[in-house]
Amino acid sequence: MVNTTTRPQPGTLTAVTARSGYPLSNKALPSKFASPKLPNTRIGTAGWAYPEWNGVVYPQGSTTGVQALSHLARQVDLVEINSSFYQNLRPEIVKLWIAAASVNPDFHFTAKLNRRFTHDRVLDNAEIAAFKPGLVQLQKARKLGALLMQFPWSFRFNAENQDFLIRVRRAFSEFPLVAEMRHSSWLAEEAIGTFLDYRIGFCNIDQPEYTNAMPPTAQLTSAIGYVRLHGRNPLNSLGGYDRGAPAGFRQKQHDYLYTEAELREWTKRIERVSRFAESTFVVFNNDSKGKSVVNALQLQSMLAIERSGANEEAPRQYRRGEQQVTQQQTLFSAA
Repeated sequence: MVNTTTRPQPGTLTAVTARSGYPLSNKALPSKFASPKLPNTRIGTAGWAYPEWNGVVYPQGSTTGVQALSHLARQVDLVEINSSFYQNLRPEIVKLWIAAASVNPDFHFTAKLNRRFTHDRVLDNAEIAAFKPGLVQLQKARKLGALLMQFPWSFRFNAENQDFLIRVRRAFSEFPLVAEMRHSSWLAEEAIGTFLDYRIGFCNIDQPEYTNAMPPTAQLTSAIGYVRLHGRNPLNSLGGYDRGAPAGFRQKQHDYLYTEAELREWTKRIERVSRFAESTFVVFNNDSKGKSVVNALQLQSMLAIERSGANEEAPRQYRRGEQQVTQQQTLFSAA
């Protein structure tokens, strides 16, 4: 266990200490398909209902969100809900998602907190209350792994932002919370102490290099381990410099396929986090042309996380086709 009284270095593991009072057991959310070495680790994608995945990831015609989710749930154990970043989740829609993913009893969701709270910094009681019902639906079904507070690169560590993080944490205290910080200032000793004291999970990220960007880490500050892999496309500043970007620019930003060597760098960090975490969630956010799915399947194989029915040939098939997968070569066959 790393001594958390010293400033953590990039790539090190900060285990939860008695300071937070959080247990260091490894028993929550067991998956029957998981590796014995990583019994509580789930790997998946950020989002699933992308039109460009139709005929590439999914069989031609699987265009609806429910149909697509059912296909994806046969291959991976996790999806991070993107739409909650922009709008409140409707409980009736969430019920449909839960039913669609029931083809895999071990499937879980994580969700992003609405940008009104993290980017616009509005903590209106009515808006907070209106955001929760969809999450409660997931929580009641025991399918909510974590609620991700994604903060922008401009959200640097200082007293004002530290206080705001604590306020957001208190506003959504009934949910398992994780924070993604994109500025490296949040690696300061006092910043990590805030995560520990308030039992906020630390989101370890892989992102393109730019000024004071958060480096790759293996931090664990609550019972939840969380990793987000955004790709390393230099066009993708993760909101640091791309305000006012033209339409379609997001797809170009997320156009990146991790190599096996790059994934190997992360297997070691994920194994270290999972060793202490009760639950670990690994999310690929390089969704352009289905590359997040390819890398998720690769990482599952590399970590020996076996999924019944998963297409282990898909990553090699995708690469052989040089990212041009035809309808007859879709990653997932019709089911």
